Amino acid sequence: MNLKLQILEARNRDGLAVAFRAARDGQAEAVTVFASPVLASLNREIIDLAAEYRLPAIYQWREAVEAGGLLSYGPVLASMWRQSGIIVTRILKGAKPADLPVEQPVKFELVVNAKAAASLGLAIPSDILVRADEVVE
Repeated sequence: MNLKLQILEARNRDGLAVAFRAARDGQAEAVTVFASPVLASLNREIIDLAAEYRLPAIYQWREAVEAGGLLSYGPVLASMWRQSGIIVTRILKGAKPADLPVEQPVKFELVVNAKAAASLGLAIPSDILVRADEVVE
């Protein structure tokens, strides 16, 4: 596929600008934003910098797309919170946490922001649009 991976770290708001400049200087063509509490707190700034640097970005949570990001692919938060509630209920009813199985998300969703794509001059392929769980206009 002839891809070059460039890992950029940002531990705070100031680090974001440095990371996006490094991405530009490294001729990045896209950005993947991993889920972390720090990055979640900087979601607005990341979306704005991705637009400013004209870098298509994919996020883990749909909320980033609803806030103006391009794409998200990840677990459905509502399902994860619901499953957490079920686990807490089991524990409150006497189950030992160590006896409960580790569970992973089972429902993932793809969300596309058509307006963000247009602002980047990108045409989202029709097969992606058809597979998307939601297309934000």
